Amino acid sequence: MENKKKLRLFDSVLMAVTVVLVAESVAPAAAVGPSQFFWWILLLLGFFLPYGLVSAELGTTYDDEGGIYDWVKRAFGPRNGGRVAWYYWINYPLWMGSLAVLVPTTITQVFGYKFGVVSTILISLVFIWLVTGVSLLRISDSKWILNLAAIFKVFIMVSLGAIGIYFAVTKGLANTFTIKTMMPSLDITSLSFLSVIIFNFLGFEVVASMSGEMNNPQKDIPKALIMGGILIAVFYLLAAFGVGVAVPFDQLTTDSGLIDSFSILLGPAGGWFVTIVGLMFLFTLAANLISWAYGVNYVALYASENNSLPKIFKWKSEKTDMPIGAPLLNGIIASILVLLIPVMNHFGLEDIFWSFFALNLVTLLASYIFMFPAFLKLRKIDPDRERPFKVKATGALLKIITYVPLVLLVSSVIFTIVPLDFSEEEIMSKMPLLIGTIIAVIAGEIFIHRSLKQKRNGRGDVHDENVA
Repeated sequence: MENKKKLRLFDSVLMAVTVVLVAESVAPAAAVGPSQFFWWILLLLGFFLPYGLVSAELGTTYDDEGGIYDWVKRAFGPRNGGRVAWYYWINYPLWMGSLAVLVPTTITQVFGYKFGVVSTILISLVFIWLVTGVSLLRISDSKWILNLAAIFKVFIMVSLGAIGIYFAVTKGLANTFTIKTMMPSLDITSLSFLSVIIFNFLGFEVVASMSGEMNNPQKDIPKALIMGGILIAVFYLLAAFGVGVAVPFDQLTTDSGLIDSFSILLGPAGGWFVTIVGLMFLFTLAANLISWAYGVNYVALYASENNSLPKIFKWKSEKTDMPIGAPLLNGIIASILVLLIPVMNHFGLEDIFWSFFALNLVTLLASYIFMFPAFLKLRKIDPDRERPFKVKATGALLKIITYVPLVLLVSSVIFTIVPLDFSEEEIMSKMPLLIGTIIAVIAGEIFIHRSLKQKRNGRGDVHDENVA
């Protein structure tokens, strides 16, 4: 067993950067406008900081491979644990589909070669199954991919920020940055993108769930989250500034904004640099999925072994003990989404990346809604358990750490899927997302109910407290 623990602190910090730092979502977050900086800072303090602390305590206290599923199951029973596992897993193939769509788009931006529908689909499918194949390997076997991706992400973010600062000083800004414009407008369009910023902060529990791969998880996990968190915050703010300097916010696209920013900032003479950044960006897209796959697939496997998800998720390799059922389902569902591209184009859904990505956002954020109340309840019902890392807060402060990020999560989900102003544009843009969310919730309830029913029939009654 000892030879499997190959992740050092350095690897863990880089993994935190790889998992949490997602370059492709910088442009959607920047679409908020100049007020994005207000929201970045608010969510850094109101969500990112407490989320990191909560993840560190739960991850070092309950180091089961079930991660977030196990935390919620301990607090609120197997049904709610199953809901978390379902939302946590189903987001992944949706995200995989969105990034697969982004690959041919990025190649077109970098090399200027335009693909037809068939070639676009083929490239996307190759990307999906390449990632799926790598995710079948142990994380310690592919850590070089994650470490290299972390370096690439840092290079991209720092370069974008540094070039943006130089551009601002020498040539001026593409947008107006004043105290007035940087304050939140609270319009529905801007609020709809807050979920993207929160998404940019998620993933620490994936690092915590890899405690079995670490040499000293009790010490390394808190250090990795703190060190990685500081680095991530700096890199995001730098990149956000670089995009804001380069591209007028009303012309920013969710799928190509980052590469567009480099192209505008550097001009024709910087084409070679844009090519390098583009290739790095493509590599990070695959690495993002590979790094998240370990957490997502293990949660699904663990939940299935505890009869909270269907039996197919139990399928794993006898040789490596790695999940097989979840990765294959990921690849199949993402492939189906990609094959729907011609249909979506026919109905005028041109921003296919955002269509998949937004639904991924909602389902992922929904899984974290359970985590914060579970943290508070486990403090109450399991007070004597040894906590190698414990958040130094009690009373009102502990509730603030729990409920502030919870309110932000719920609010961001509502703003993303509910057409609040009932305008035709709002309804047309959000209704497909709302319908997709409802379908995902109903499907999850059916699968969880059947799994728990099979457990009752096969092994006696399930202790399912707090079923609602």
